Amino acid sequence: MIKSINHIGIAVKDLDASIDIFRKIFSFDEIHREKVESQKVEIASFKVGDVLIELTAATDETSPISKYLEKKGEGIHHIAFETDDVNKELGRLSKEGIQLINQTATEGAHEMQIAFLHPKSTNGVLIELCQKK
Repeated sequence: MIKSINHIGIAVKDLDASIDIFRKIFSFDEIHREKVESQKVEIASFKVGDVLIELTAATDETSPISKYLEKKGEGIHHIAFETDDVNKELGRLSKEGIQLINQTATEGAHEMQIAFLHPKSTNGVLIELCQKK
C-alpha cells in the first residue's frame, strides 16, 4: 500500500552550488549527503515539513541523472512515494498495466529499497516507490 510522499527528487549539475541555493530558500541547518553507487549519484537531502527534498547529481556520465540532465536540464526529476512493500506494489501495478523501469526493488539512499515506474505510463511523471529496509 502506498502511504505517503517520501521525497521530491531534483536533478542538479553541481551539488554544492545547489545546496547553497536551496539553503537560502529553506534556511535548513541539517543536510544528509550520501553516494548511491548503484545509481551512480550523490544526493543531498533536507526536510521541508514532513517531506524530504533530494538534490541528486550524477557521479558518472552513464548515470540516469546525467542522461536526464543532458536531455531536460536541471529540475524536478521524480516524486517518491513510501510503501510497506515495494515488490508487492510492483506486482500490483504491473497487473494494472503500469510500465515498470525496475522489475524488483534495488538499493537507494537513506537505506531504502527503491523502484521506478516508467513515465510513459504515468502521464510523464517519473514515480519512485520506496520502502525502509
